[in-house]
Amino acid sequence: MWGKDIGIDLGTATVLIFIKDKGVVLREPSVVAMDENSGKILAVGDDAKQMLGRTPGNVKAVRPLKDGVIADYTMTEVMLRLFIRKVTVGIERIMRHRVMICVPSGATDVERRAVLEAALEVGAKEAYLIEEPMSAAIGAGLDIAEPRGNLVVDIGGGTTDVAVISLGGIVISESLRVGGDKFDEAIMRYVRKQFNLAIGEQTAEDLKVRIGTCFPIAGEELSMDIRGRDLIHGLPRQVTITSSDVSKAIEESIGTIISGIRRVLELTPPELAADIIDKGVILTGGGALLRGLSQLVTHQTEIETVVADSPMECVALGTGRALQTLDKFRESGTVLSAIRRGGRRR
Repeated sequence: MWGKDIGIDLGTATVLIFIKDKGVVLREPSVVAMDENSGKILAVGDDAKQMLGRTPGNVKAVRPLKDGVIADYTMTEVMLRLFIRKVTVGIERIMRHRVMICVPSGATDVERRAVLEAALEVGAKEAYLIEEPMSAAIGAGLDIAEPRGNLVVDIGGGTTDVAVISLGGIVISESLRVGGDKFDEAIMRYVRKQFNLAIGEQTAEDLKVRIGTCFPIAGEELSMDIRGRDLIHGLPRQVTITSSDVSKAIEESIGTIISGIRRVLELTPPELAADIIDKGVILTGGGALLRGLSQLVTHQTEIETVVADSPMECVALGTGRALQTLDKFRESGTVLSAIRRGGRRR
């Protein structure tokens, strides 16, 4: 009775935690730093991210999640435990909480089970799963219970989920292993090939966030000076990158997302397709903040596309709201799994 309702957006790049009556209380990178000699955890979240690419030989900074699912179970468990400890105080730290976590729509049964088990290991009394596009739709304020089609595109760090939602369920969906991390990798490759300069993940991410664009906007050509290691001479060097360069770098990844949206639209029943034309496409997730993306989707699909309010928080907000009306979502099948301590399953 003293436990809390906690919603967790367990993202490849960022973890967000929602607590009932408090809103989103934590937003930190999904990174863990560990001393390999002693096995001691040195940092998680923001502190650990600063160590990426800058650690000595005995310190390893890792991302325990890959493509939206758990890649390193032990590190994920440690990270979740410490994050939950950050957002709870006093007696709350020893109470059992009710937890809902989102997973990509394309996650396998084994991957879903791993997420549930991790939630229980960090102290959850009950653990539930909800698919990311459904949670994003709820967090974006869409009325998913009505018999009308809604097309949601959630672009996260590791995956992009495209789904048509109606009557509280997912009608058509596709999960793409493309997201913000792929954008960063593409930028690193482009800079390496075009400028003979090796840069790190954080520099690539800074380029994406500060000047990244995927649709030409008149008068908005931006530039940024970056530093890295010259691949020919081996010495540090500075070059200037423009938003056009970033656009060329991520063109293929953006094209994959556009193709996924078109495939889902092609499979959508005619009546729902008509609803989508009326209501438009909703973009959520951190990738939705990429300049020009909504205009590009509109141009490619001829359907009005808008970015949700607070797109980075939509999934976390959706998990929390789904917990508040859990019985309704359980009846509709929106909540995929639940495990109670003691072995009982719902």
